[in-house]
Amino acid sequence: MSTPSPHGRSRIAALAVALAAASAFTLVACDDDSGGSSTTSATPTAPDTASFSGNAASALASAKASVRAEASKRAASASAVASSFEASVSAEVERANKAARTELAKVVGQGNAMSEVTMTGKPRSETGGLLAVVVTITNKTDKTASYAVQVDFLDSSGKVVETRYVGAEDLEPGQKAQPVAVSRKPTEPVLTPKLAKAQRY
Repeated sequence: MSTPSPHGRSRIAALAVALAAASAFTLVACDDDSGGSSTTSATPTAPDTASFSGNAASALASAKASVRAEASKRAASASAVASSFEASVSAEVERANKAARTELAKVVGQGNAMSEVTMTGKPRSETGGLLAVVVTITNKTDKTASYAVQVDFLDSSGKVVETRYVGAEDLEPGQKAQPVAVSRKPTEPVLTPKLAKAQRY
């Protein structure tokens, strides 16, 4: 076996140093799969703000949008309540109301039953914001009778801007009926209901 020359030994030694350095670099650069960590200390770097997805301004805009959505939802709910309320009233008394209007067309003056009719305002919280009055009709006679009632809605100057008719048919002596007169005008300006006519027939 021949002995390497001095020049050959130098090349072998340089190769060994290079391999050792490469191995050390590999161990430092990689973590093992079992959860071991590198022995080098990482230098912290500033976060990349371009990757952020939001800021205070967009959060505020989102909050405003949420409030607007909630307000819109409540308004829609109130409108639905109003529509439902008016529909239920109309379904119950529509025929009687038509008969009342027809009967009152024949009446001169206020009619013969003003003392048998009273009115009470209905809370707007129950009507979806609509102006509505409960018309209480009481048959104070000793015979069965039907009633026709006219309710006028007046503005602040006293002008009649809307008229509604309600009625009750075949009330026994002493019996009461409570139809509801509902204004279809906007909530503003505020109107005042007035009992205009009441006829027993």
